[in-house]
Amino acid sequence: MSLKVILGLAACGALLRGADIVVIEEIIAKVNGDIITRTEIERSRRALEADLRQQGLTGVQLQRALKEREPSLLRDRIDQLLLVNKAKELNINVDSEISRRLAEIQKQLNEPDTDKFQRIVREQTGMSFEDYKNDMRNAMLTERVIRQEVGSQINISRAEVQKYYEEHKAEFVREEKIYLREILLSTEGKDEQAVAQLEKKAKDLVARARKGERFAELARDNSDSKSAQDGGFIDGYKRGELSPQIEALVWDKGRNHVTDPIRLPNGFLILKVEEQHKAGQAPLEEVEGEIQNRLYMPKFQPKIREYLTALRESAFLEIKPGWVDTGAAPGKDTTWKDPAQLKPETITKEEVAAQPRRKRLLWLVPIPGTKKSSSSSKTVKM
Repeated sequence: MSLKVILGLAACGALLRGADIVVIEEIIAKVNGDIITRTEIERSRRALEADLRQQGLTGVQLQRALKEREPSLLRDRIDQLLLVNKAKELNINVDSEISRRLAEIQKQLNEPDTDKFQRIVREQTGMSFEDYKNDMRNAMLTERVIRQEVGSQINISRAEVQKYYEEHKAEFVREEKIYLREILLSTEGKDEQAVAQLEKKAKDLVARARKGERFAELARDNSDSKSAQDGGFIDGYKRGELSPQIEALVWDKGRNHVTDPIRLPNGFLILKVEEQHKAGQAPLEEVEGEIQNRLYMPKFQPKIREYLTALRESAFLEIKPGWVDTGAAPGKDTTWKDPAQLKPETITKEEVAAQPRRKRLLWLVPIPGTKKSSSSSKTVKM
């Protein structure tokens, strides 16, 4: 019996060794044509713990946070499978985005060799490169579906923005501050010819940015700074915190201003003025985008859950006893239904002799030299 058949029949992988059953994997939920295994949930738990530790949680605080969030691990995995399934239904394709993202990561790791890059991914993530790539694909598909099916349906009216601004004016009293994006082309270790080529590239990037190409994407694809992964965005600066040379080039310029390449000891720097806050009460026009974001999220989160509940209502969903979907749709029957069990069966020589004889087909004749099976019973653990 193949492992695939055993998985299908027993709802868990098992290899039979005489009378012993060795459990390889356990299926805990079935979602449309997909399954969720105990191993997947355990992997999610390890990732959650690592994330919490990175946030600085340890000891009792860590255990409390794990206890609070662990019950939602199965819900989150069901959510993702439902959204990925919906993405297929909507013919959403993210292959080009995955290729671009992997190329960005490879560049950030400064590893041009593909095989070595994939080995680094395996070592740092603890999973195969294909699994890592598949997780990335699922995350992108999930994001696209949510943005397309949920986010696009949420509108914030001008009246709502105005009302919020009037009620929270004190929150929009600003310090004088400037926010920038950067592109750095490093010249470290480069000869004169390479430096000249980089200078030409820097001028070309400035021209492209001024013609309207997205500066964040230009930074992501070309910058040698760590900020490249954030689209070149760097923290805000108060007057006097930048070097006099840099401050003179950006401080009195308007939003979206892009500098000429600035020659530094370690490379060519290009800056874009992202935002500039003047001291005092910020006008509504300046903070409108921020207010929209504040109003958007309280509407967005409930809408996501409503959408996922609707997907559950129309999905084939079964959950094994002992596991709980904390995002379950009210009234939805998700009772686990075991497949037909393989029951022990015995037969005597007399019963064989009493059965009608049928003509033996050529392809059913045992191969010479093979042993006949003994009259023992076998079971598959459910």
